This record gives sequence, C-alpha cells and structure tokens, in this order.
Amino acid sequence: MNHLHKRFNLNAGDTVKVDCSHQCNVLLLTDTNYRIYSQGGRFTHHGGGGFFKRLPALLTVPHSGGWNVVLDLGGGSANIRHSITIIPS
Repeated sequence: MNHLHKRFNLNAGDTVKVDCSHQCNVLLLTDTNYRIYSQGGRFTHHGGGGFFKRLPALLTVPHSGGWNVVLDLGGGSANIRHSITIIPS
C-alpha cells in the first residue's frame, strides 16, 4: 500500500494539522489500526479523518498515546508536498 506515514506520541485534545498539495485521505490511526490498514484490512480511523478535498485537515486526538498520521492518495500517485503540525491542547 502506497502512503506517507508518521508516528507521534500525542495527548488527548491535541490537534493534528495536515497540509498537502493534493486532495487525499488523511487518517489518524492507533498502532493496531495502522497495522490492519497496512495489511489491507478493515480499520477504524479517529479524530474526524477521511477524504479531504480542501486542506489543511484538522484532526482531534481522542486519547493520549501513540498515533499514526497517514496520507493516502486513494490509489493515485503524485509527487506531493505536505506538512504535519501538532497543536497542543
């Protein structure tokens, strides 16, 4: 599966701000759900993630712990520019 991925230790209420040069899926995943996603299974994302036509995307972290931020072009390919910023709660 072709995607961009970054793992963070985040606190409940933090905001993840993702900007990208292309519309894409922006997902906030637990470690377990990231593993399932990477294997092509059915997963659950959190914080209001999904497909974004307009960016930046703002995702709210539901609970403290390790979180995976994923950018996925939904099967497409492109050279993208992106940034991920954590805004503390």
